[in-house]
Amino acid sequence: MSCFSKRKNLIIWKFCVLKRVGGRHIFVTKKSMICKTYAAACIGLQVVTVTVEADFSAGVGLYIVGMPDIAVKESLMRITTALRSYGYSIPGKRIVINLAPADIRKEGSSFDLAIAVALLSEMGAIDPARISDFIIMGELALDGRIRDIYGALPIADSCISRGFRKFIFPHDSAMEAVDLDGATIYGVRTLADVIAVLNGDITAEELIMHRPGDTAFHPTATNDFKDVKGQSQARRGLEIAAAGGHNLILIGSPGCGKTLMASCLPSILPPMTKEESIQTSKIYSVAGKSIGRSGLMRERPFRSPHNSASVVSLLGGGTMAMPGEISLAHNGVLYLDEVTLFSRATLDLLRQPIEDGRIVISRARYRVEYPCEFMFVASMNPCPCGYFSDPTHKCKCSEREISQYLSRVSGPMMDRIDMHIYVERVPAELLVAEPAAESSIAIAARVAKAREIQAARFAGDGIFTNSAMTAKMITKYCKLTASQIEFFDKIIERLGLSARAYSRILKLARTISDLAGSRDITQAAIAEALQYRNLDRLDWQR
Repeated sequence: MSCFSKRKNLIIWKFCVLKRVGGRHIFVTKKSMICKTYAAACIGLQVVTVTVEADFSAGVGLYIVGMPDIAVKESLMRITTALRSYGYSIPGKRIVINLAPADIRKEGSSFDLAIAVALLSEMGAIDPARISDFIIMGELALDGRIRDIYGALPIADSCISRGFRKFIFPHDSAMEAVDLDGATIYGVRTLADVIAVLNGDITAEELIMHRPGDTAFHPTATNDFKDVKGQSQARRGLEIAAAGGHNLILIGSPGCGKTLMASCLPSILPPMTKEESIQTSKIYSVAGKSIGRSGLMRERPFRSPHNSASVVSLLGGGTMAMPGEISLAHNGVLYLDEVTLFSRATLDLLRQPIEDGRIVISRARYRVEYPCEFMFVASMNPCPCGYFSDPTHKCKCSEREISQYLSRVSGPMMDRIDMHIYVERVPAELLVAEPAAESSIAIAARVAKAREIQAARFAGDGIFTNSAMTAKMITKYCKLTASQIEFFDKIIERLGLSARAYSRILKLARTISDLAGSRDITQAAIAEALQYRNLDRLDWQR
């Protein structure tokens, strides 16, 4: 390798030292040390550690390799401008930056900060020995400020298991990860903060992010069941659904309170465990929806996408493999208001995620998997005009129109909904005179007790609610007497129930018995469970 270059009749010596060999002095090329920093990339919820290598050598040029996308390639202009604003000048040498592993495409601007630190280390502004313990992420502005990134929480959680204990993130992104154990999280706002942390400046300790003072769970649900007038049967159905994690559909005429009751559902669900909170918070972090939130999510999500939502927005995907609404509802509630206004094809795409509790998104450039274990809640009118069987309004729809309207939700999709609840219009006298109903706090106490019973029952089975029971578990935990089996045979024959509907009824009966504190499934529980399967019939449109 040549140790000098000639330009305009001037000899410029680079990376050379004068050495005495055999009685004479010669120039020998000096080997430079490659500086390394560490970042990470999120592919869905999977995290890949990325090693950023910077090397200065003889020549002129600035190159970035390792399968970078356009945003990463453009980072060189942002980085050099930001460094110049702090008085650092990129030397006129051949600079190569490698992002390893090279077989994974690097996307986005979150590698800016790691690249800048690698360059500063090679230039002697930062001690290379101090940066090997850090994961460094952030986007650089031209003036050296640091902008937020997506995925700080899953990056920190995954890299802790790989031996990293120190993390430098943009300040608001760093707030997501303060609840993780075994990590020191630095929240930085400028490039000067980063240099201070890596050079061991004592004032940099002020940049360490800490847990908020109050980490207790405080429900902030805006709607409470005490505000729901009447609707005793619907309230009972929602309590059963919450206790067993069952999917349900509310059917009733406009203005009878379907949306209000659905929005009250999170107020009676038990608080998330720390494991559930981490799972859900990771999804929101990857989607960029938790930037600025201090610590983990402590409330179960309630997602209510509009009926015009695209398939990608519901299921996930796109160029960056982002999570969809079904994953954002993980460990919470997915509510589809006026479900018949969603296209039938879109609804049928939800069937497998509802059944499996996960969604696998396969595209030409990636294959990612997101969890999506949620309570599916939907509401619909009984007919196109909305007043079929309404005592105060006359329905104007023909039998054919009603049949076509109901067929927008396919039979296989309806099979995956455990409970069909009819919601009747509340009489005017009850709206005015009825006293405040039972509050969500009282209902939540019963739900929590039933959930404790289920947690003890399924200890070691990998599930937590009755709705998640497999066929083998149903056989084990939902045993029936001879008279109950005979009763079921008659019901199946009369209603034409599918095998899936049969298992749903058994799960419901198990939950109803748990709410009653009964060890065995009772005949009364079976009878009540059947009341919530009103749409099961042979002539359902398929």
